[in-house]
Amino acid sequence: MALSFFDDRSVPPAEDALHAALGAAAPLWQDLRARIGRRFSPLVETWGFSGKSTGWGLRLKRGERTILYMTPRQGHFLVSFALGEKAVKAAHGSDLPPAVLQVIDRAPKYAEGRGVRLELRGLDELAAIETLAEIKMAN
Repeated sequence: MALSFFDDRSVPPAEDALHAALGAAAPLWQDLRARIGRRFSPLVETWGFSGKSTGWGLRLKRGERTILYMTPRQGHFLVSFALGEKAVKAAHGSDLPPAVLQVIDRAPKYAEGRGVRLELRGLDELAAIETLAEIKMAN
């Protein structure tokens, strides 16, 4: 089973199917896209299929720099970041919740940074994700 709800390479997610999969989390999906778009304009959104184990995800970029990845799941979605060590240090100096800092500290390390993946199920997580995006882009 793929990480994404959408796992068929030949069928990119359609807007109506995305909303049906996300359910009550669909407004959060739209809100996060709008917030990131306002903060990091001009924003480019691109759907991509990363492979059978990951499926389809939405990448949000400003210029050549990826801000975050959004992966739709059943009833919620994941938000992923590649955070460099400067961003990790800045995150620890911020007011991010301890649970978010714990996810960052436990994230696997790759050449492009730590692969941080957070679930977004409610409004409480939205502010933390927006803060993390700002930290990433500033570092």
